[in-house]
Amino acid sequence: MASSQLIIFAIIATSIATYISRFMGALTSEKVSVKSKIFKWFNCVAYSTLAALLGRMILFPAGVLADSELTIRLIVFFTCIAIFIISKKNLVIPTIASAILLSFLTNI
Repeated sequence: MASSQLIIFAIIATSIATYISRFMGALTSEKVSVKSKIFKWFNCVAYSTLAALLGRMILFPAGVLADSELTIRLIVFFTCIAIFIISKKNLVIPTIASAILLSFLTNI
């Protein structure tokens, strides 16, 4: 199998897996109560996965982010957490602040 065929096959396989799980979620979403324990468990799993990915991005960055030092990334992270809390859980302000602060501290 040629590499281009293998790439197309991988895209099709991952797309099918993604859309099947989304379709099943849409079918069963009406039957699951927001206050149920299973819903809370899935919510915790989603947040823990997000936290793990964020931690990996900060500690073991790839690409352009790897050019900045760990201390700079940690300063930006904790500053943006503080901005997030102060701004009453607004996501836009810390996101913009993180880009500005990271570029400023990296270029100093």
